Amino acid sequence: MEVVEKESESESDEIYLSTGKLSKILNVSVRTIRYYDQIGLVHPSKKGTGGKRHYSKEDILKLQKILLLKSLNLSLEDSRSILLEQSMSAILLAHQSLLSEEIEHLTNSLKHTQSLLNLLDLQTSLHWEDLISLVANAEKEKEWNQYFSVEQQSHLKSQLPKLENRDKTTKKWINIIKRIELCLENGVSPASVEGQLILEDVDILSEETFGDDPELVEAFWEVRKSSEASAELGLYPISPAIIGFLEMATEKKCTPTDH
Repeated sequence: MEVVEKESESESDEIYLSTGKLSKILNVSVRTIRYYDQIGLVHPSKKGTGGKRHYSKEDILKLQKILLLKSLNLSLEDSRSILLEQSMSAILLAHQSLLSEEIEHLTNSLKHTQSLLNLLDLQTSLHWEDLISLVANAEKEKEWNQYFSVEQQSHLKSQLPKLENRDKTTKKWINIIKRIELCLENGVSPASVEGQLILEDVDILSEETFGDDPELVEAFWEVRKSSEASAELGLYPISPAIIGFLEMATEKKCTPTDH
């Protein structure tokens, strides 16, 4: 701390700081220092004429402790208890637990937001129903064991693209859906060159996602063809038209393309 002037020559060798000087040294507002005095957190050792506050070294140290605890997002009441040396360890542990809960909440909020951004990329517009459904599905227990083995579940949960992610694989799947939607909108046949290229990209991505496991691919495809099963597992709903396009493209894979 900086060397400071004596506020009064009559006070032995004790050094005091005025509220203004203390504010500058600790980079905290005068209003905050006065508020801490009003609520009994840090009282100045002396008060001069006109209520002018004078803070001793002990007062300054106490204020520095308060500011440190504030930087940890501790409440003023918890800070007061710690200063009184009442269960410091217990209070800090409880605060640590609270921060962990806040981090988890913020993490979930980020996931929900990214999911909505991906939905917006797919749908071009969003409604309140999308947000409500998204949050409800995220909090609902998923019954994966009804559709997949334990080994398959483990693979899917680690590899399956999620709307809450910003990874390249998720973006590739989103782009495939959008490409199929454009084909449907423009009347492009699943047997066309474009339709077959989309199918090829689906096969490549499926191999990246599911590996060399045709049984898993088939089981997952059956789930995706069911809007009820997809909703139950919290998967993005794929329209029957898109599924039909891919099935027709598969059927035409080994036949001459139509134009």
